[in-house]
Amino acid sequence: MREILGMRRTNGKGESGGKDDNGSGHGDDRALRDAASGYARRWGWPVLPGVERGADGRCDCGKATCVVPGAHPLDPELLAASSDPRMVRWWWTVRPTAPIILATGTDGAPCALSLPAAAAPWAQAELANRGVRTGPVLVTPTRACWLVAPYDPAELGELLYAQDLVPGSLRFHSAGGYVPLPPSELAAGRAAWLRGPWPGRDGRIRLPRTAALLDVLVEAAIRTPGGGSRLAH
Repeated sequence: MREILGMRRTNGKGESGGKDDNGSGHGDDRALRDAASGYARRWGWPVLPGVERGADGRCDCGKATCVVPGAHPLDPELLAASSDPRMVRWWWTVRPTAPIILATGTDGAPCALSLPAAAAPWAQAELANRGVRTGPVLVTPTRACWLVAPYDPAELGELLYAQDLVPGSLRFHSAGGYVPLPPSELAAGRAAWLRGPWPGRDGRIRLPRTAALLDVLVEAAIRTPGGGSRLAH
């Protein structure tokens, strides 16, 4: 299972049907539906409903050991992710409080790199210092996630081979992976945009290549306790 949680709430506005991501997402039945529809309609991102939390705050998937409560798909399964606005609106009409899950690397959708919350502020500041322009960055109380242009395993493997160490706290979300999108309410807290999916003059979202971010994110992960070498997936 590829997990992604995040860092913290922000005041940024993303593609959420014109609503502030720090608004009443979980309590407003329309907020998640409008946001999910916007991702599908405007950006063509394949999304699907995630597992909701129970009254006790635990994941409704039924697994006591679930490592990403409220932040993963269950029914429908990941392969059902769709960018059809009609399908997406129907899903969130039936399940208005379900988290929004992006199927990364599917049908041209963004892939992602993610770090623990503690590493994210330094990473974002260092990227800015180096003049590296990121694409959308989403956060929750436990992890932060940088959306990047789609990549394949061979491309990623070459990039990682050039690194002396790839800490285990740096995770990769490509085809077959997923991340939750704002304004989803997860067990750990609200997902929000640190840097929203704002389009350029041509109306398209600029997604950086993994190579542009990798050195800084690896260094940020190494600076964070608990890192160790691992293989990407």
